[in-house]
Amino acid sequence: MRYILLLLCLFSLSCSNEKVLQLPEIQNAKITEVLDVSPAYIFYDETQPDSTEFNRKNLISTTNWLVNVDKRLTLKQVLPHLQYLQNKRRKASMHKNENAKNYFTCNDTSIKNLGFLEFTDVDYKLKDVDFDLYISTKKDSIHYQINVVSKSEIVLKLISTEVLTIVTTIESFEEKLKSELKKYPISTNAIFSKNLTFQDYITLKSKLAKLKSLSLTIDDNEFFY
Repeated sequence: MRYILLLLCLFSLSCSNEKVLQLPEIQNAKITEVLDVSPAYIFYDETQPDSTEFNRKNLISTTNWLVNVDKRLTLKQVLPHLQYLQNKRRKASMHKNENAKNYFTCNDTSIKNLGFLEFTDVDYKLKDVDFDLYISTKKDSIHYQINVVSKSEIVLKLISTEVLTIVTTIESFEEKLKSELKKYPISTNAIFSKNLTFQDYITLKSKLAKLKSLSLTIDDNEFFY
């Protein structure tokens, strides 16, 4: 069953038209199996106005949702569809299965099979709308802001002082944050440039997920600019 699902995610067939969806890659996923599922797809399609095709017709509200996003898309292209899915899930949970969750489907290269990242509780927000009010509530705590400008520029800033700024890359980001966690437990939130590819977004999300056991609290509010 998992092998069939992998083929479905990588090479989804729609009627007579073959559509290829390139899953984002991760390594050593904590979640490698999800049961009772229904899928949604966000394809890369240059024939569409925004180069995306959003297929959600197979979603069932009472199941876990596997959201398959082409890694070549940018966050600007993907974000409206993710906001739609989150809103739909929250409305469904009010009346149906409160335990159903949302997952991104990924290609776990370490096991050559599927891996999953949960995003059920993530709230996708625009930075210019809600960010200032949100940050004002964090100034009295040890809270780091992670600003992902690009794959080669990630800025870590301690909100309480606004002095300590560590600029790193997506490749060395994990070790930089680990060194800060050795000093004290911290909380953090992430803000992302909408020009990032979905692959880069998933790479950072998977690294953060691995650090949650090291006294790191990750806020479910994600901001985009």
